[in-house]
Amino acid sequence: MSNRVSITTSDHIAHVTLTRADKINALDSAMFDAIISAIDELAVQPDLRAVVVSGEGRGFCAGLDMASLQGDAAPTKLLERTHGVTNRFQQVAWGWRTLPVPVIAAAHGVAIGGGLNILSGADIRIVHPDTRCSVMEMRWGLVPDMAGYPLWRGNVRDDVLRKLVYTNAEFSGTTAHELGFATEVAEDPLARAMLLAHEIVGKNPDAIRAAKRLSNALAHISDEELLLAESREQDDIIGQANQTEAVMAKMEGRAPRFS
Repeated sequence: MSNRVSITTSDHIAHVTLTRADKINALDSAMFDAIISAIDELAVQPDLRAVVVSGEGRGFCAGLDMASLQGDAAPTKLLERTHGVTNRFQQVAWGWRTLPVPVIAAAHGVAIGGGLNILSGADIRIVHPDTRCSVMEMRWGLVPDMAGYPLWRGNVRDDVLRKLVYTNAEFSGTTAHELGFATEVAEDPLARAMLLAHEIVGKNPDAIRAAKRLSNALAHISDEELLLAESREQDDIIGQANQTEAVMAKMEGRAPRFS
């Protein structure tokens, strides 16, 4: 796709790889553009059922490439919403939540600053236990502004998040799991992510997409609205071909054949 990001698709799974390995996949202007382009491409890809995101080389993503970005024009229009509710910098993390299918991130080596934000955008986040993680922005005299706050809400305890933001302290993948930044730890995060993606592909794709919509709504609609949303989604699924196939495949002890 580019010299920053590649996409390979097989068995309804798109594998997105950050490919700037010589810089530990640090975020320069070209990397921002490539990630956003990848998200845009996946948003309209037919028959997609799961996405896996990983980093090539020594780590997942080392955050902002400060040397490169200092050579760019100063980003003076952060308030401009360039992609729906986000600006360009937020979209590389928040954009994964907007995809209609589950996104699984597999992190090893480092996931710091912007890299941790991108990791946090995934529905499911699998990390190597020794992955170096940090909410790094305060190191540069900045606040986290790449969609981290809305992505961490509900996952990371408020006082813990404040401490990590204020101090930009480094923590391990194991600790990331304990604190809520990661879903689970694995010695081979990419292999585990692929295994999980194949498991998801074996479920009713209509129900999976509906479940993601409901999960995305959890943080910002009332209980009354969420109860109604559950019923609306279920009404649209029950009795449809893929739901019937899920039942028949289970009863007949075979792999489902979804449309």
